[in-house]
Amino acid sequence: MRKKVFLFGILIVFLMFILPLVFADENDTEQSKINMAYNCLEEKIKDKCSSLSCEEKIFSLLAVQKCKDELVKDSLDNKCWPKSDCKIKTTAQAILALNEAGNSATEAETWLLSQNKTPPDIDWYLQIESPESAICTISYGGSENQILIGEDKKINSGAGSCLSLSEGGWWLRISPICYDKEFEITCDKRFLTNLLFKMESSSTVHVSDKTSSASAEGTTTEKVNSFCFTKTSSCDYEGSLWAALVLDYLGYDISSYMPYLVTMAETNPVYIPESFLYLLTSDSDYRIDLIEKQKVNNWDESGDKFYDTALALYAFQYEEFQEKTRAKEWLLEVQDKEGCWKGNTRNTAFILYSVWPKNLIEENGDEPVYKDDCKIDGDGYCLSSTDCQEAGGNELSSYSSSCSGVNICCDREKVLDTCEEMNGEVCNLDEECSTTTSEALDTSECCLGYCRDKSVSQPECEEYGGTCKDECDKDEEESDDSCDYGEVCCVEKTTPESSYWWIWVLLILIVLVLLGIIFRDKLRPHWFKIKSKFGKPKPSAKPGHMFPPRPRMFGRRVVPERRVPPPTQRTPIARPKPQGEIDEVLKKLKEMGK
Repeated sequence: MRKKVFLFGILIVFLMFILPLVFADENDTEQSKINMAYNCLEEKIKDKCSSLSCEEKIFSLLAVQKCKDELVKDSLDNKCWPKSDCKIKTTAQAILALNEAGNSATEAETWLLSQNKTPPDIDWYLQIESPESAICTISYGGSENQILIGEDKKINSGAGSCLSLSEGGWWLRISPICYDKEFEITCDKRFLTNLLFKMESSSTVHVSDKTSSASAEGTTTEKVNSFCFTKTSSCDYEGSLWAALVLDYLGYDISSYMPYLVTMAETNPVYIPESFLYLLTSDSDYRIDLIEKQKVNNWDESGDKFYDTALALYAFQYEEFQEKTRAKEWLLEVQDKEGCWKGNTRNTAFILYSVWPKNLIEENGDEPVYKDDCKIDGDGYCLSSTDCQEAGGNELSSYSSSCSGVNICCDREKVLDTCEEMNGEVCNLDEECSTTTSEALDTSECCLGYCRDKSVSQPECEEYGGTCKDECDKDEEESDDSCDYGEVCCVEKTTPESSYWWIWVLLILIVLVLLGIIFRDKLRPHWFKIKSKFGKPKPSAKPGHMFPPRPRMFGRRVVPERRVPPPTQRTPIARPKPQGEIDEVLKKLKEMGK
């Protein structure tokens, strides 16, 4: 009896250890998966910082404050990174990482600011407007040129060698050789001036942030102030995005780099410029564009969906909305068994730094709780430097380290625009927003897409999490769900789910074996009965069998057997078994009958 209890206890303990492994994926909480990711990253870099790439060191320092000394050694005289081939992007990222670790990198900032040039692929225009016809004088380079602005707002002629009349006659095109010139404008009626710019091959015209106005006989000045970051003869767009973001975070004026970043965004979607531009400008248009780039539950412009998703969510560290929640759930679903993402050190570190930054998270049971020392202790708000300036606030530098990413601790709350100013609308009760909503000054749910009637059902595709498109992307596949307007339903390519059937088969076999051991005494009689049924001797061939016996093999020769005439019919005589064998059989039968 004790033996049975002991074996049954072993079975219970075994099941207690095996079953949690089977159901681990279902029972993991968000916080445990985040912890697992941090543990995986720590293991990846433990005692290996010196062997990591420069980018891996940078994001490891950002995520878990490790590899700082090794990152410093990887610089060229503390000026740029990596020392083997200094790059704009890598240097900007290294400056950010060292700054968040409490180390200044002033020499590197100076080097970065020196790596600039005027981008050649942008056309610039001077715009002069007056509510009535006016005569204006434009002075530059020691010369004066007079133009006439008609009642239809058109300009009658160019103004010297630097200013030619644009197509349509609305603006004056500035010659590239005159980008360093300063233009003084005076009109006999009240007027305003600003600069316009566009990419040479594009029809989209952008308006500069600065607009000047003057009364009659007053004067305004305009000058092209446009740069990009470069280490070679051509502009580096991705490097310029990172450099502008980091320098803005450090308090530098980066307005002269914005025209290049804005203009070239449409030709560089692979770098997800909307994420940087939303952080730099807080323009809701970039927010909408960025969200619309989401492919079901992640971002993938460069071919690396983990890096791209981390970069996209970097702009939303202090925002929560449906698309972000969906992306976070996807990230936790596709972790590998160690907790990293495809075993990639850089991507794992960037995801943690962007989505679940360690300095903002405190454990509270099963769910992560985000700290905000800036607000609680400093009575401030974590904002981008642009939002802080627009709010008329000042940075609380002693608390900025508690803000994540490129946000600072500001003593003023973010100034919200009205829903109309955000180019949004408030949906009625019987309507729903086609995309995400945002908080505005006059409503907490400003629809940044369009409002649609709830009674009009969504396409079947969207109801099941798909996206209706003209053509699916490379990481998507067509679904049978229906769409409107002849579009196809695109969903993310899925990999077959892991099957645990073999574990269940193994468990069943183990349980059967254990039960067989425990109840072997009771099962023995049944076993002997089964064995005796299958163990009966086969009847010998009847006399006159139609097939002769097969020859036997002896070595390499075949010796045929002799034909033996069939025996005469006689009753077989049973040979008596030895007495000892009979006693043994009786003994076994007696035991089986107990």
